[in-house]
Amino acid sequence: MDRLQPRENIRELCAAFTTGLQAILGPKLHGVYIYGAAAFPDTIPSGDVDFHVILEAGLDEIEKGELWNLFDALKRGYPPLGGELDGYFILLADARQSSPPKHQLNTAIVDHSWALHREHILAGRCIVLYGPDPVEIYLPATWEELEEALYSELKFVQNNMAAYPGYSILNLCRLVYSFETRQVVLSKAQAAAWALEALPQWRQLIELAIKSYQGQATPEEQTFMQAEAPWMYSFACERIEAAGSR
Repeated sequence: MDRLQPRENIRELCAAFTTGLQAILGPKLHGVYIYGAAAFPDTIPSGDVDFHVILEAGLDEIEKGELWNLFDALKRGYPPLGGELDGYFILLADARQSSPPKHQLNTAIVDHSWALHREHILAGRCIVLYGPDPVEIYLPATWEELEEALYSELKFVQNNMAAYPGYSILNLCRLVYSFETRQVVLSKAQAAAWALEALPQWRQLIELAIKSYQGQATPEEQTFMQAEAPWMYSFACERIEAAGSR
């Protein structure tokens, strides 16, 4: 059998995910939405599959156990993307608010990028797997909410450059673009294409980050990105500060 293309893998995984959710949650399931890289027709492969599962009511312990079992089954049955499902189980009442909601499967986790996720979903950068049109659930975000979420993403980059240099470099491109234009609905690939023209001094690093996402970067190139990413972070912070003072 020919190897399936990445987006075919995503479609099969999403179908199995939705079927499993329906079997476990029944009438509690209100909606299932995929957003992020999987919803952009980009040349950079999707590193994970971001989702929101919207719930009519909270989860009991039996349902939580069955959901963890579902994730284990998807990881085994749909490698490697089955192990990269990354998202939130959210109460419908919370999803209709602007404040970041708690993750119902792990209530210690809060979606600090909630405003950005809403903006992407409402802009049509989502895949509806189950449930109503997202406009019936999500509120548009204000710039103040988006700015707070962008700064949270910047903090994540600061803390994870060594572990995820390729991600950090491409996300810095996106963050500079978003602060300077106040446009937040773009993918890493689109941000990289913009930065290759707008930030030519970082071309080598950006091209290596793209190469890393394609699984082609050598260990030496990974080490180079780890060493150089903090310099790009400092540059990005200066550009972001300048954008805020305009």
